[in-house]
Amino acid sequence: MNKTIRIATPLIAVALMSGASFFAHAQTNQAPVAQSQSWNTPPPGTEQAQSAYRDGVEAAKLDKAAKRPIDAKLSHLYVHPPVKGSARDEYRANFVAGYEAAVKHSSGE
Repeated sequence: MNKTIRIATPLIAVALMSGASFFAHAQTNQAPVAQSQSWNTPPPGTEQAQSAYRDGVEAAKLDKAAKRPIDAKLSHLYVHPPVKGSARDEYRANFVAGYEAAVKHSSGE
């Protein structure tokens, strides 16, 4: 029993000390994850433009999940934007930007 304690104690100490480096390494790898999330953040602009960008991101995710063709211009919200008049072109441009950002991100580029 005494020999077991003499062998086990240093091994436990080494195991505890080496585990700290794994935790430190894991914490340093978390910072880039937060930066990679910025692809789905709408660019600065009007609330309507940001909403269109978010709609584009969600439409791309839904199209991919439903195995529909990946094309922003085939999306229902692109064809029938929820805005009227001259705001349609701005909505569509921001919708396409969000859609393309989501497609690019999901392909790993």
